[in-house]
Amino acid sequence: MNRTAVVAIGGNALLQGGASATIAEQFDAARSLASSLVEMIEAGWRIVVTHGNGPQVGFIKRRSDLVAELAPELPHLDLDMCVADSQGSLGYILASSLGSRLRERGVPDRVAALLTHTVVDAADPAFHQPTKPIGGFYPEDDARRLADVHHWTIAEDSGRGWRRLVPSPRPRRIVEQESIRMLADGGVLVVAAGGGGIPVVETPDGRYRGVEAVIDKDLTSAHLATKLGADLLVITTGVAQVAVNFGRPDQQTLDRLSAAEARRHLADGQFPPGSMGPKIEAALQFLDEGGRRVLITSPDELVNALGGSTGTWLLPSDIEAPALLDSQGA
Repeated sequence: MNRTAVVAIGGNALLQGGASATIAEQFDAARSLASSLVEMIEAGWRIVVTHGNGPQVGFIKRRSDLVAELAPELPHLDLDMCVADSQGSLGYILASSLGSRLRERGVPDRVAALLTHTVVDAADPAFHQPTKPIGGFYPEDDARRLADVHHWTIAEDSGRGWRRLVPSPRPRRIVEQESIRMLADGGVLVVAAGGGGIPVVETPDGRYRGVEAVIDKDLTSAHLATKLGADLLVITTGVAQVAVNFGRPDQQTLDRLSAAEARRHLADGQFPPGSMGPKIEAALQFLDEGGRRVLITSPDELVNALGGSTGTWLLPSDIEAPALLDSQGA
């Protein structure tokens, strides 16, 4: 089979032990994810795995800030370096877990974690309006002190404390997309675009320069899926299905959504910016650019969702969503 799927894994999916999950617990979570992904491979899919890094890049940045206070002679890490660090560590966890699972199943362990740069526009308005929260939660006094020291933009986050806000510009180009394509075409399971990609801008003399930003991993995944001509974009999240009236007595889960319905619910405020909204926007971007179908579900329910028993399918129009896990799927 020659079907290609881009599967976006959230950074929180590796923190099943909570915000303080140990590395061993993150490996356990990655092994659980690997089982579902290997089932897709055995059913004939070529897979490119992308992943978030929201919690992890916050940990890395926090460590750097703490070290800067204790040992100012050590290099301070900007966000592009923190994203690169997270790509390396999470790529290691995911690639080794996937390779191990493939070997257990008697399948060649051809896995590559690829350091990935994502070009953004230096004139993107996001650089003047930081909105993406990263890192831990602080009491207001501590947050304001850190903001003064590090020149942060901060805001209160849903009653849980104060956090740093950073720019989140839209992805324009993935530098390594042709390398990803060649690897996938060659039968390699690729882990790429971690954390939305290392954020870079192009300088007038043709060089790449890292910038202080975090790119939404679902938008980068949709962009990559489009450029690869993928048959399917999978976006995993914390719930098995998308719902309207979420958390209310009249909550309704959705098996299927046309692009028009998804756009209407998004405009009505059913999918908030801090949770389901960016995933729906990424799904619509993929469909608008010629994608055939998007599946949103939880990592634990991925196999069942591909089989058609759960998950939410987003489609260009209101047509029946097929079960895609079996080898006969289109």
